[in-house]
Amino acid sequence: MGGVGAHGPDVVEHAVVVAGGGPTGLMLAGELRLAGVDVVVVERRASQAVDGSRGGGLHSRTIEVLDQRGIAERFLEAGQVMQTNGFAGIRLDISDFPTRHNYGLALWQRDFEPILADWAVEVGVPILREREVVGLDQDHAGVDVRLSDGTSLRAQYLAGCDGGRSLVRKAAGIDFAEWDPTTGFMIAEADMDEVPEIGMRPEGGGIGPVDRTGTAGPYGIVLKEEPVVDGSEPTLEDLREALVAVYGTDFGVHDPTWISRFTDMARQAASYRRGRVLLAGDAAHVHAPTGGQGLNTGVQDAVNLGWKLAQVVHGTSPESLLDTYHAERHPVGARVLHNTMAQVALLNADDHHQALKDIVTEMVAMDGPRRSLAGMLCGLDIHYDLGEGHPLVGRRMPDLDLHTADGRGRVFTLLHDARPVLLDLDGSDRFDLGPWADRVRHVGATYDGVWELPVLGEVEAPSAVLIRPDGHVAWVGEPTDTALPEVLERWFGPASPA
Repeated sequence: MGGVGAHGPDVVEHAVVVAGGGPTGLMLAGELRLAGVDVVVVERRASQAVDGSRGGGLHSRTIEVLDQRGIAERFLEAGQVMQTNGFAGIRLDISDFPTRHNYGLALWQRDFEPILADWAVEVGVPILREREVVGLDQDHAGVDVRLSDGTSLRAQYLAGCDGGRSLVRKAAGIDFAEWDPTTGFMIAEADMDEVPEIGMRPEGGGIGPVDRTGTAGPYGIVLKEEPVVDGSEPTLEDLREALVAVYGTDFGVHDPTWISRFTDMARQAASYRRGRVLLAGDAAHVHAPTGGQGLNTGVQDAVNLGWKLAQVVHGTSPESLLDTYHAERHPVGARVLHNTMAQVALLNADDHHQALKDIVTEMVAMDGPRRSLAGMLCGLDIHYDLGEGHPLVGRRMPDLDLHTADGRGRVFTLLHDARPVLLDLDGSDRFDLGPWADRVRHVGATYDGVWELPVLGEVEAPSAVLIRPDGHVAWVGEPTDTALPEVLERWFGPASPA
């Protein structure tokens, strides 16, 4: 992949350059390779090594997304399945949700990333390590990407997945709207001479073993503090003082693996696209880690963007398809920022906020509020505005057990190659896809169970559904529906691509 083109013998050309080889960048690059796109990842680290201050779990929808690509089991085997959903420390059980993965997965990012990187390499993604994007210039035909080692790349598109301090975002001139921090936290991993008080604190934070299957150290430590505006990194002595302030003792803390700080600052890119530059993950949105939504939102950004960018690169769809990425994912990011700010407010330890938290706790003991909040946090309630019609339109397709001509199967298995699927639930071959037959897989199947969606509940059984590569339903209807060709063109290109 890649080649030397018209921009000089020292400039290697690719269809897409992905800046950043974290979870979002790896997922996006893997999606692009599944679609046959010439993509390269530029990553500053020499390996996938990550310090323990990063994300610690996968929500249900992210596990579903990985299942759609046939790789969920790799992560499930490496982590611990449990009920991980919580709103400001209030536990939200989703074991009654209608999904194959009605749980979360406790899996540190440092364990998640190598597994995802292995998959990306398996599908053919090259990773340029120990270098990063330091500049860019875009024109009507592509982007010149300057790297830290003095070399340059040329790409049709550049995807900035390079974190909250994204150089790609800054160089593209995309505004990053900010809500100032109201609180701060010190976070660390260290050993302790004494067994500490395990569990969450009422004001947020707490202490727990890094090995979630046991009670011994080393321990993960999160302590609330005032925001530190100078950006200085905390020391072991700072950690000891913070422990004494909260617990009355430092538990003999020693030998920290790492110590860091974060705040509840919330920021979101004004646009997820400017010309041939796109943003995803933390480059597009940063927020407090409350609720564990950051990594999950980034991975889902990547799955929404990947197939759309692939179709534009291949000339199957017009460039305007990329505008639907911002239209769909920006509201999702804004909602994450909104709910994390609400959670941080509830974690204030004064009597007034505690009274409010007590009321919220009582409310989520009821099924309706619990399902609503849990569905939002785990991503199962995401609804893209794709127009009116059946409740499935715009929502994720359930992973049903189907009966097909080849025997029993699952919906998610049909999505392993990241291609769209027209699922005819009459069990027959009633549709003529015409010019879209080589772009959309047509599957006849039957399903004899109840159709139920998280939060919404039971819905009417559809006759046929058109499923996008990201697992969201684009259309529900009958073979006689004259709107189907229009929907096929909107999402999968005109009958005669340019």
